[in-house]
Amino acid sequence: MADTPMNRPPAKWPGTQPIEVTAEDLWKRPDDGYRYELVKGKLRKMLPAGFEHGTRAMDIGWRLAQYVSENRLGRVLAAETGFRISQNPDTVRAPDVGFVRQASIDQQGMQTGYWDGAPDLAVEIISPNDTYTEVAEKVDEWLRAGCAMVWVANPRREIVEVYRPAGGLVVLSGDDLLEGGDVIAGFRCQVRDLFV
Repeated sequence: MADTPMNRPPAKWPGTQPIEVTAEDLWKRPDDGYRYELVKGKLRKMLPAGFEHGTRAMDIGWRLAQYVSENRLGRVLAAETGFRISQNPDTVRAPDVGFVRQASIDQQGMQTGYWDGAPDLAVEIISPNDTYTEVAEKVDEWLRAGCAMVWVANPRREIVEVYRPAGGLVVLSGDDLLEGGDVIAGFRCQVRDLFV
């Protein structure tokens, strides 16, 4: 087996730093049944999502995909999709649901590997294993990388938080309408429908 950063243990000698992993290393990593994200050159193992989490992600993704497809607005992507949002050191994140506008796909083409840049919309669903600090970190990273909107769905509180790069936070619940704004023009659904 070749000696690469992916199969070498982190350096542990005094005064040394763990080996930095690149997006290319992550892409070539053998499948071991786990999901990984890459944050500033360091791997983060992600446990498989629970049943409720998967259901919520599919509900939101299905609603978005149906609307986006009917209106030919771009592509809605599942949780396994990696977006390289920074380089040197590399960061590859995967939202629970992502959306990329058709204009961006026309410009970059259909990518085999990770999408280069942030999605236009990233949806994060808080799971029982997530801390609010981790979720806030991801929201900040998405927005700094150029994401036009981030939705954070909280099944325990049955709310959706909407973040935009210009700042501000809108918290929606119950009969409030979750809208795509200028990112997915015309999309809307009641928040309560996402938590049935």
